[in-house]
Amino acid sequence: MLQMLWHFLSSFFPRAVCQGPTERKDNEAKGKQDSTQGDQVSNLLGKQDRGADSTEKRPTILLVVGPAEQFPKKIVKAGDKDLDGQLDFEEFVHYLQDHEKKLRLVFKSLDKKNDGRIDAQEIMQSLRDLGVKISEQQAEKILKSMDKNGTMTIDWNEWRDYHLLHPVENVPEIILYWKHSTIFDVGENLTVPDEFTVEERQTGMWWRHLVAGGGAGAVSRTCTAPLDRLKVLMQVHASRSNNMCIVGGFTQMIREGGAKSLWRGNGINVIKIAPESAIKFMAYEQIKRLVGSDQETLRIHERLVAGSLAGAIAQSSIYPMEVLKTRMALRKTGQYSGMLDCAKKILSKEGMTAFYKGYIPNMLGIIPYAGIDLAVYETLKNTWLQRYAVNSADPGVFVLLACGTISSTCGQLASYPLALVRTRMQAQATIEGAPEVTMSSLFKHILRTEGAFGLYRGLAPNFMKVIPAVSISYVVYENLKITLGVQSR
Repeated sequence: MLQMLWHFLSSFFPRAVCQGPTERKDNEAKGKQDSTQGDQVSNLLGKQDRGADSTEKRPTILLVVGPAEQFPKKIVKAGDKDLDGQLDFEEFVHYLQDHEKKLRLVFKSLDKKNDGRIDAQEIMQSLRDLGVKISEQQAEKILKSMDKNGTMTIDWNEWRDYHLLHPVENVPEIILYWKHSTIFDVGENLTVPDEFTVEERQTGMWWRHLVAGGGAGAVSRTCTAPLDRLKVLMQVHASRSNNMCIVGGFTQMIREGGAKSLWRGNGINVIKIAPESAIKFMAYEQIKRLVGSDQETLRIHERLVAGSLAGAIAQSSIYPMEVLKTRMALRKTGQYSGMLDCAKKILSKEGMTAFYKGYIPNMLGIIPYAGIDLAVYETLKNTWLQRYAVNSADPGVFVLLACGTISSTCGQLASYPLALVRTRMQAQATIEGAPEVTMSSLFKHILRTEGAFGLYRGLAPNFMKVIPAVSISYVVYENLKITLGVQSR
């Protein structure tokens, strides 16, 4: 919640602390004007009961929400749902209702005494928690810019009236609590990267989050590696004539190579987390700059484009490791002495192009996976925020885990046929006598010989690992955050 404070205080902190007498008078006059508008809005929305006064003030509101050029551009941009460049009455009311909910969340976080008022000490403490030290005099100046009745405290009405017509295009608190890609690792790193607040960037907390996420992913993948290897075996070897079930698959693996063989391919799967995450994050940040958005965070469609491109760049960079992971998971006892031996034999027998088998379906799978995952997660997040976020945007452990599990499952379901074709193409050389096939011919072959069901071989173990993977990565992530000194949720 503290990260949200700085975003709101930044709208008036410089004026309250650094301005001269003349500027203060101008701003006090502006504050009175904003307060009047806030009262009018409150009357209109039924927040205060003043009888006939509210009816008399409605025309004033209609004048305010008239032509876009007479209204602050940021408010028009934030409230213009139909993107026609104009803010009509309905859009303005919707904007105010949404903005007021965000304001209440911030007010509750600042009101540490829970007495319905914010005083100078509470502002000082909140900023101190953010690493910003101010004097009591400076805190009092902040209060004076909003305090209308001279009590040197701010109640909810004063706070709302001051900020109501100052749009918030993003909510740092929501970014803080609703991280998704960084926390949850289900073995496929195709999700859109998370946003980080300005404070997380400035204080260096972002890299701690990434390190914690990488560590959590390593533990999660190791714990679910047997299910992941079984999925790969079923994707490549299962068919109508060779119907492989979960119990039979595990039995076959243990009989062939012992219990240790259940973790074949896990080493390279863990090693590739660090370079993939680093490359994707750096690419995402650069693409965000190219997008040219002046907002702290991107809109959903901008995030999808930037995240998909960043994912494509990261996957292109580490794709040979993906091929190695598949080959190591499918290897028989004694076939390779290790990862380097596997890489040398592939290079000598098949050439460099073998390290990019299945590259095209892998790239194509990024869009449905990232798009569905992001859309479902954002929908669930916004639904929860609208219905249940009263005092805080913190959803709690179970809601966050449920949202992460559902969105990841939907993303995998949408892209699974492409993932299966990718894996079969990566494994081509490991199947004796298997001819070289293209993506389209492999799709046709599977549909002709196995039907549509053949495109979902191995789906059961893949889904079986989602819940434990999400749960384990979350628990490890939270513990690593504490170890690395990241501010607790």
